[in-house]
Amino acid sequence: MILAAGRGERMRPLTDTCPKPLLAAGGKPLIVWHIERLAAAGIRELVINHAHLGQMIEEALGDGSAFGVRIAYSPEGKALETAGGIARALPLLGNAPFLVINGDVFCDADLAALRQAGEQLRADGPLAHLLLVANPEHNPAGDFGLYPDGQIRDAGGQRLTFAGLGAYHPALFAGLSPDEPAKLAPLLRAAMAESKVGGARIDGRWVDVGTPERLRQLDASLRTP
Repeated sequence: MILAAGRGERMRPLTDTCPKPLLAAGGKPLIVWHIERLAAAGIRELVINHAHLGQMIEEALGDGSAFGVRIAYSPEGKALETAGGIARALPLLGNAPFLVINGDVFCDADLAALRQAGEQLRADGPLAHLLLVANPEHNPAGDFGLYPDGQIRDAGGQRLTFAGLGAYHPALFAGLSPDEPAKLAPLLRAAMAESKVGGARIDGRWVDVGTPERLRQLDASLRTP
């Protein structure tokens, strides 16, 4: 699943007329970079949620056949936050573990490896596997702690920033309403308290494309040979 429902307030005025995932860097929309990398990793069944200017996303990507994938869409009348959006999309995602990628990050992570990690998730065992990165300037305190055994906890360990890429078991979202906003972090922290969240640090290219300046920097770097 690619999360594409955010309003992109910090990206205004660019997002007044274009949904954030369709903003281009290196000659192609941010979301297309994800789609191409997912397809290259053998992940060809995709779900994309959307809200703000969502019809533009459907018109740009269609059914996914141009990229060698099949895309189903999960429209949201109101933005449901990350966990709420996933809960609404569960009927499209099925009963097996699945990957979720933030539509507004750029990352060259090994998605095939993330898929393999996701296959180890169980309803009665680990519920999530998160990818973490070194703390960027805009998040110096990090989000979670990574321990040597691969467990992620809310405190302690090596403090790192959640990359916006993870694998989840549907059981993590059990009981959530498909129509009400819900944040992901509280669900993860509750699962961490039961030692049900693991993960890994990645050290490749990762950009949280959260401002027009970061988008310009990413675009320039991708166009530089």
